[in-house]
Amino acid sequence: MQTATLLTPDALDLEAAALYDTAAWQQIVTHWATTTPEPRPRAATEATDPPTTSDRPAGEWRHLLTATVDELVTTALAQIPPAPPAERPLPGRLGATLPDRLHTWRRIGQTDLRPSVHLAYARQILTEWGWQNEPYRLRDARGARCICGALLAAHRLGYGSTSTAHRGAAWIVTELRAQGWTDLIGPWNRAPGRNADHALDLLGAAIRRASQAGE
Repeated sequence: MQTATLLTPDALDLEAAALYDTAAWQQIVTHWATTTPEPRPRAATEATDPPTTSDRPAGEWRHLLTATVDELVTTALAQIPPAPPAERPLPGRLGATLPDRLHTWRRIGQTDLRPSVHLAYARQILTEWGWQNEPYRLRDARGARCICGALLAAHRLGYGSTSTAHRGAAWIVTELRAQGWTDLIGPWNRAPGRNADHALDLLGAAIRRASQAGE
């Protein structure tokens, strides 16, 4: 296993793609896809006049909805933005510009986190410190990170182990594959026309996938 000092955005990206391709990960993704409720098509409406509410049994109130419960739940989950983690605040702007090795002391005494929580911290880093799309750079002069750089920053700040960072990145790869992107995270991050909102949306979708899979 790589240590924190050897882990780079390039290495994290490759590890995530390799993890995604394993049979064990595909089993996780397949199980998640088959157990997550999917929207069901509504039945065709009757040509006759619908009965009044007084004619319906007490348990038939769902007919008043214009969508099924599963559809409403799925739509609601897709529209809820991932909640930012609130346990520990990030270092300020000066902390963003410091080399990540100066933050490793923050890992002392910290317990591991679920990949979805790790991803939430990475998203918070992009929100507060900024996003950048230079090829495989941890940060720019202002302290902004690329997506993989944000994952590594979260790890080095004590928000998840190396293994958790790999799994978090693998959930990002899983979301990218679902969107039809077949390359690594880095090329997606620096593709022409990419912006910070795209990066935040991607992390938000990956957080939802990981959370719904129990990670």
